[in-house]
Amino acid sequence: MSLPAILGGNPLRTEEFPDRITMGQAEIDAATKVIKTGNLSGFLGAAGKLFLGGPEVRKFENTWAEKYGFKHAISVSSWTAGLQVAFGAVGIEPGDEVICPPYTMSASATAAMFYGGIPIFADIDPENYCIDPKSIKERITERTKAVVVVHLFGHPADMDEILKITKPLGIKVIEDAAQAPGVFYKGKPVGTIGDIGGFSLNYHKHIHTGEGGLLVTENDDLAHRCQLIRNHGENAVDMYELDTLANVIGGNFRFTELLATIATVQFQKLDKILKHRQKLAKYVTERLENIDGLTVQKLKNDMTHAYYMFPIRYNAEIIGLSRNLFVRSVAAELPKPRIWETTPLAEAYVKPLYLEKIYQQQIAIGKKGFPFTYNDIDYKYEKGLCPVVEKLYEEEMIISPLVREPLTINDMQDFVNAIIKVIENSTQIQEKLGGDSETGFMDPAQAIDNIIDDE
Repeated sequence: MSLPAILGGNPLRTEEFPDRITMGQAEIDAATKVIKTGNLSGFLGAAGKLFLGGPEVRKFENTWAEKYGFKHAISVSSWTAGLQVAFGAVGIEPGDEVICPPYTMSASATAAMFYGGIPIFADIDPENYCIDPKSIKERITERTKAVVVVHLFGHPADMDEILKITKPLGIKVIEDAAQAPGVFYKGKPVGTIGDIGGFSLNYHKHIHTGEGGLLVTENDDLAHRCQLIRNHGENAVDMYELDTLANVIGGNFRFTELLATIATVQFQKLDKILKHRQKLAKYVTERLENIDGLTVQKLKNDMTHAYYMFPIRYNAEIIGLSRNLFVRSVAAELPKPRIWETTPLAEAYVKPLYLEKIYQQQIAIGKKGFPFTYNDIDYKYEKGLCPVVEKLYEEEMIISPLVREPLTINDMQDFVNAIIKVIENSTQIQEKLGGDSETGFMDPAQAIDNIIDDE
């Protein structure tokens, strides 16, 4: 048995993992063509042909919609903007409650506050890491207006059970599929299984334009409202016959011609990216699934997975190492990361959102507690609210961004072998370093900061 690297032995691998290169000559050519036209944005904030943007924006929207059969696709400047637009489109008003998972990017909840919505947090399923239908049911009140479903890490949520609960009550379902482009749930592409959904084009996503997003819906009225909110809708409400003008005051959430043409080229790569990640994930899953103390996601036959991250549930009692020491030990066996995408493992994901100061102090819009004070209800965001999420955050969750292009099966072999080497030497590592391993943990944001500081 070879000495683990964290104890002074030779690391299993010294060759650096390759960077994720996302831009190529096709993107350069497309961008150059648009730049030469001089028309970098085709929008006008007034009724008319250019209210819906220029030719590249419409081409990108149509390309995505036609690929997956979405009736409407509406590009936006970011997915955070897309969430704000979606909350406005479904009619969130001051005092409305919006049920959200707490294990997600902050905007999945905070975007509702721009309309006075109040986030109510439901726990997640410990197997798919998406919002738990049973917890949704427990959180519903007469004030519940919408549920946000996040397809976390690229795994689809249990949409059938969620819709069984929400549809009879007229509760809107917003699908946050930022990490799940091209993912299918029982033969249906995520995004329009609920009322409205969308995807992120942020730098770290499968395909990207630096920043950007895309809303999708089958509902004409919601699509029109999204188009209005995206582009100074107060100037163009006469374009659509709406039941109400509420929430159509818009902003500048528009996508540019330059980004749209890059997005169209990027979109052509999505199928290949997904197939490659699924191939690597299959290999990693098959090697790790029978190791006591590690739990990998088991994907049902009627679903697909985008593997934005590869999640592992960790049991410190079985392995014999704290999560922090395990992650550090695996990292020592592999080359030091230069960027986030070359990081072998990171602890947790995000802090449960309700434990952040904005909810603990209930200060959001203004200084008087709006929207939390609107209903004259004592909203509780206490520790223990979502026990599954808290245990994942504090003890169990490990994520890896390595299961991605252009890494190969050989790279995955080194990654898995490093994990196995650490487990096989866990007793020795614990005896030498176990007393120094309980000093907290490093979440992904801290890991990124450390990489940046080292540069």
